[in-house]
Amino acid sequence: MVTKQKILIVDDDSNIADLISLYLVKECYETQIAGDGETALEMVRSFNPDLILLDLMLPGMDGYAVCREVRSHSQVPIIMLSAKGEVFDKVLGLEMGADDYMEKPFDSKELVARVKAVLRRYKAAPQPKKESNDKAVKYPDLEINMTNYSVTYKGNRVEMPPKELELLYFLASSPNHVFTREQLLDQIWGYEYIGDTRTVDVHIKRLREKIKDHEKWRIATIWGIGYKFEYRE
Repeated sequence: MVTKQKILIVDDDSNIADLISLYLVKECYETQIAGDGETALEMVRSFNPDLILLDLMLPGMDGYAVCREVRSHSQVPIIMLSAKGEVFDKVLGLEMGADDYMEKPFDSKELVARVKAVLRRYKAAPQPKKESNDKAVKYPDLEINMTNYSVTYKGNRVEMPPKELELLYFLASSPNHVFTREQLLDQIWGYEYIGDTRTVDVHIKRLREKIKDHEKWRIATIWGIGYKFEYRE
């Protein structure tokens, strides 16, 4: 028996929440609905969803606060839903730890497509097999391992969402190679991701907050072009 993937829908508009649930149930997902932030946090622990659809305008604790609290203990994928379509709101959502951002009203087919795309990217990482097959890169005080999705910095494990880790690994796997924002967006988020290059900038910013510049290496900005993982022998 195939286990259904679970999606938590957080929206205080019951009509919208029920409609989203209907779309997703038709796609064979299991869903539950929370009408406010406090209930959502309780259900994150009890329901243990594979993905959260999170409205920003909630009574009491808003969506940003819910996202921040979830990110303090979980890396479950989060897609924010909001009638706010300004760039500032999107960037703020991504900086809080969201994985995608959709404006209301949205097309049901696009919503389902984004859910599927995010879940594909965040499916459980395969267990390590032989050491020779490990996808890992090592630098002084830094190790990025894609077989168990881990980053070790100065002897300590650093928690980060999969997309941040994948971006860091991609850059570090090609030291001193310059990538444009468009190339990084395509490589890490894929063609199905409907976003813009600011997404890359936000994730680079979060990486730099967690992985500080080293005397041997750093994530360098190439102004007007993109980024590179700069390594000095």
